[in-house]
Amino acid sequence: MSAGKVLIILSDADKFPVHKPDGSVTQEDTGVFLTELAKPLGQILDAGYEVVFASPTGKSPSVDPLSESLLVYFGNWWSKRKDQELLKRMEIENNIRSPRPFGSITDEELKSFAGVFIPGGHAPISDLGNNPDLGRILLHFHNEHKATAVICHGPYALLSTKYAPNSPGFAYKGYKLTSWSDAEEQLVEKMKGGEVPVKVESALAAEGAEMVTTTSKKLGDITVDREVVSGANPMAVNALGSKFVEMLKAH
Repeated sequence: MSAGKVLIILSDADKFPVHKPDGSVTQEDTGVFLTELAKPLGQILDAGYEVVFASPTGKSPSVDPLSESLLVYFGNWWSKRKDQELLKRMEIENNIRSPRPFGSITDEELKSFAGVFIPGGHAPISDLGNNPDLGRILLHFHNEHKATAVICHGPYALLSTKYAPNSPGFAYKGYKLTSWSDAEEQLVEKMKGGEVPVKVESALAAEGAEMVTTTSKKLGDITVDREVVSGANPMAVNALGSKFVEMLKAH
């Protein structure tokens, strides 16, 4: 018997912009960050929960090519293969290749979900921050105090609550949150030779979130405030998944 249902939010984007010093804009490959999805997903499934994948229009998600590098896994080929095999399993057993469009998930159906999880990769900065239907979905979890897990660039999606129908504004004003930091983004900018125009940390802070970006957070510590658990980068995946499951069970 299922312990309950968890909604997993994915982006439709497979590119993100980088503004070059000469004024040109390149579109860099991106998608969901493999381990940021797979590690918490494995913990959710192991705890007996069903998962439903959703995205803005139901497009099959891309995987961020950087996230498939063995450098991300500190050379652990087995861990990388395990993550890839879990996503393959979701292709067979679940709807990861045809996510539910946000608009198809009714307010009534949202009542059947125990929690929501938003992994990272640069993709969320392209299409999740201002999506009205996602804002409606996240406001449900916020208003009902249901477990909400976000990691890396995933917290950017929380800004969509500003754009929900009849929104009272950014729902997470005053929340302590951890995301991919501006300092970490600057390392990406050096690697790409240009500016990433959206900074998750700054964007959330500008709307009133209390951003927690201490060294310990960059090394895998998570931040918990009310119904939200958040993490900065792939080093937080195991702690985030574990805490999220704990919060799901407690609700």
